[in-house]
Formats: sequence, structure tokens, C-alpha cells
Amino acid sequence: MKTNRFFGRDVVSINDFSRDELEFLFEKTNKMKELKPKEKDELGKARIMGYLFYEPSTRTRMSFEAAMASIGGSSIGISDLRSSSIEKGESLQDTVRVMDLYSDIIILRHQLDGSSKFAAEISDHPIINGGSGSEEHPTQAMLDLYTIIKEKKRIDGLKICILGDLKYGRTIYSLLYGLSNYDVEVILISPPTLQIRQESIYGLKNKMKIVELEEINETVFQNSDILYVTRIQKERFSDPQEYEKVKGVYTIDSTILKQFKPDISIMHPLPRIDEISQDVDNKSNAIYFKQASYGKDLRSALLALILNESPIYRSSYPYLP
Repeated sequence: MKTNRFFGRDVVSINDFSRDELEFLFEKTNKMKELKPKEKDELGKARIMGYLFYEPSTRTRMSFEAAMASIGGSSIGISDLRSSSIEKGESLQDTVRVMDLYSDIIILRHQLDGSSKFAAEISDHPIINGGSGSEEHPTQAMLDLYTIIKEKKRIDGLKICILGDLKYGRTIYSLLYGLSNYDVEVILISPPTLQIRQESIYGLKNKMKIVELEEINETVFQNSDILYVTRIQKERFSDPQEYEKVKGVYTIDSTILKQFKPDISIMHPLPRIDEISQDVDNKSNAIYFKQASYGKDLRSALLALILNESPIYRSSYPYLP
């Protein structure tokens, strides 16, 4: 019988989780789908999830709210800073402390690197990083890895091309850290000004093969199993003119898609701007909306694991070991 090593745990960085732990989460995500509504409701019954979103969010916030509701819990939080004391100048520290009084678990998105780690140090309840500056977005990477397994039946042995803003895209860093647990080859493609921050991936090059390019070449077209596209992070640019120089530099449309292998899978953490044309949406290769749908399933499993050491159902079917 395995121990639930997620119980009571913060989720600040995906680096804090081993391959075995990630695959334990994926296994429980699959099990979650098999449960009856009444069984799910016991997992979060009378529990409150607090959320603090200092930056805009659609999928992360809604999927966490839907996930908490699906396990019988409720949510309270701040997504419009103007309606809270943050508008009056209340510090992150005080806001986290107050939310900690009312919640059993807290989701935090903040524009500063290190914000979730700081929150975890002062909160008595678990903190889940919903995006910290340009640093990390661990639960996005968890659902990205889960998506790859669901669609490709494996991660080991795949060639994964990541295209777009690699400098500021926090999802990219968490994804790379997660992929480093597997035997993969990664191709990173970006404009020179948006290349991956080398200091952030220094240790990864000893764990997996990483190739850096500025354009998609014939080898990428012929060999890639996954194309993971990201938007240019306009909000991270201090100079609007610098953003204009790289805006729209890459666009995947149906014509370009034909140059890839027939079974290429196109992923995107969303939102997209113009980096994937809408004429790709109806192609079987486009799995980014399916990817988004997995967010609720994986996050409901994650919440259940963190909130419950070992729940057992009336049917005697153990969700956790």
C-alpha cells in the first residue's frame, strides 16, 4: 500500500516532485473519473479553497473552482484586486495570512518570482502555485505531462518541440523541469531576444538532450511528436516597442501543419493570440482544448490528495492507498 506523499503538501515547484509522485498523481486522476458523484463529494466536504489572483486568469482559476466543487468543497477568493484591500495597499503577507484564516488550501497567482514560496513560508495551510511571475506554473506542467500520456500513451522516447516565448513563459520552465524526469529530446525554438534563460535550465542539460533553434527546420518537421506552442508574453515587456518586434513572429496554420508528421500533437497552455491559427482548431492534431479540459480532472485529484490522507468510500473503493 503506497503512502500519499501529497497530503498536506505545498505545490510551489514541480521540481519538488519525483517521477513516481507525478505518476501517482496521474493514476489518481484516472481513478477520479471512475468515481460516483457521492464518492467525490466526500473528498472535499466542508472544505474551503481560497484563491488569490493578482494577475488575470481564465483556465487556472475556473478549473480549480470547478475541481473544488466537484469534490464537494467550496471556494472563496480575490480575482479583482479593486474589490479587495489590496487596492488600499495591503501587503501580500497580510493578504495571505487573512486568507489562511478562512481556507483549508490556497491557490496563489502573483506577478513576482518567489511569491508562492514566500506564501508557503507564512501560511499554515497548503499553498498551490497558480503562476509566480515568469518563474513557474507547476500544475500547468502536471496537466501537460498528463495530457501527453493520455494522447501518446507514453513520454519516454518522444521528441518535443517547444515554440514561442521561452524567456518569460513560466509554463515552459515547469514543463521542462517535469520532462527532465523522462527520456525525451527537447527542441526549443524562439527569437534570439526570447531564448530560454540559461541559468534556469543549467542542470537540465545533463538530464536530457536540448537543442536550441530560431526557426523550424526540416528535422523538426519530420521528427517532432509534440509541438508545444506558447504566446508572446506582452505583459512581461517593459518596452512596448520590443514587444512589437517579436509579435506574431511564429504562426502555426493548417499549411504549416501539413509539413509535420501526420500524428503530431499540437499543445498550447492558452490563452493564444495569433500563434495558432483558428483553422487548426478542427484538426485531430489540435489537442489544446482537450489539454485544458484535463485541468479540472487533474486539479480535483491534486486537491483531494492534499486534503485527505486516506479517504475510503462507502463502496469500499479506496481512492487513495
